[in-house]
Amino acid sequence: MKHTFAICAYKESPYLEECIQSVLNQTVSSNIILVTSTPNDFIFSLCKKYRIPYWINKGEAGITQDWNFAYSKCKTPFVTITHQDDIYFERYTEELLKAIDKAKTPLIFFTDYCEIRNGTIVKKNRLLKIKRIMLFPLKFPFLQRRIFMRRCILAFGSPICCPSVAYIKGNLPKVIFQNNFRTNEDWEAWERLSRLKGQFMYCSKILMGHRIHQDSETSNAIKETGRTQEDIQMYRKFWPKWMACILSRLYKNSEKSNDV
Repeated sequence: MKHTFAICAYKESPYLEECIQSVLNQTVSSNIILVTSTPNDFIFSLCKKYRIPYWINKGEAGITQDWNFAYSKCKTPFVTITHQDDIYFERYTEELLKAIDKAKTPLIFFTDYCEIRNGTIVKKNRLLKIKRIMLFPLKFPFLQRRIFMRRCILAFGSPICCPSVAYIKGNLPKVIFQNNFRTNEDWEAWERLSRLKGQFMYCSKILMGHRIHQDSETSNAIKETGRTQEDIQMYRKFWPKWMACILSRLYKNSEKSNDV
């Protein structure tokens, strides 16, 4: 197999089993592993039930540390770091492999997504519409290779859904995520990767569901930090300080999308 779903599990998520089932039910099979820094009987029982190998992160704990640990444990050339609360629709792997076969130097593959709120799939709302508009240029393969275009998109925010991303390891650094952010660790990674020669492959099909709930990592991080300072730091990578402050205030409205 060429692709791995690396599931990052934390404590006892009631949604973990549904996530596992979704990656098992793909039209094209992938390798599946699980990593955790909070080992417990609940996680181990699901691994045993579905015959999934697991690794325990005994080093520094944290969201980016767990993601990097998961990335390091994957032996296949393509990796999706899977968030325990989310689900992947059955053609995710199939579309990923088809896109990579057509690419010259793929860096990452990512897809459109829907939200899951209180068990209901939401395909349209204000935030999703804005992200789709921002990503529209990347529907065209010749623009996926343009560093300038990728950076123009990221200069206004992060429209890339982190759990939808598959990483093409042979074209990327060994460490993807830095530990200096609490809420914008993915945006910071896309900013660095956007400087590389290669393709940001965007599939505009909805191939995964991102769960929004009050105990999600994103919701908790926003409550703790308010996100504003991290947003300014990211905008400063593209804009002068005064413009970064204006954009951060506008971007702050996106936090409301994580209210349940």
